[in-house]
Amino acid sequence: MWLAAVRDAAIVLLAIESVVIGILLALMLAQIRKLVRLLREQIAPILDSASETVNTVRSTTGFVSQSVVDPLIKMRSYTAGTWQAVRSLLFIGRSIGRGTSAAPEAPGDADEGA
Repeated sequence: MWLAAVRDAAIVLLAIESVVIGILLALMLAQIRKLVRLLREQIAPILDSASETVNTVRSTTGFVSQSVVDPLIKMRSYTAGTWQAVRSLLFIGRSIGRGTSAAPEAPGDADEGA
């Protein structure tokens, strides 16, 4: 007799547990839906803002490249070319003054033949 009562109590407890689990699953599903809705509403504007920022940075770097870097590179290359021309002219002047026409070997060139 007491075994039947324990069995009936266990069945009732399992039924109550199943109902509680079902309710908790329904609440969790509702919370997940709210989270998805929140993510859609909050993340999309953040991504749009990040995209606008990337576009702004891209255009700014293009502007800086064209306005500052390119002229600086051109000026530096002209300066280097002019400096090398002056050095070459001075070297030719020294070579003519000594009466030699052959250019001296660079320090690294002497080791190449060995």
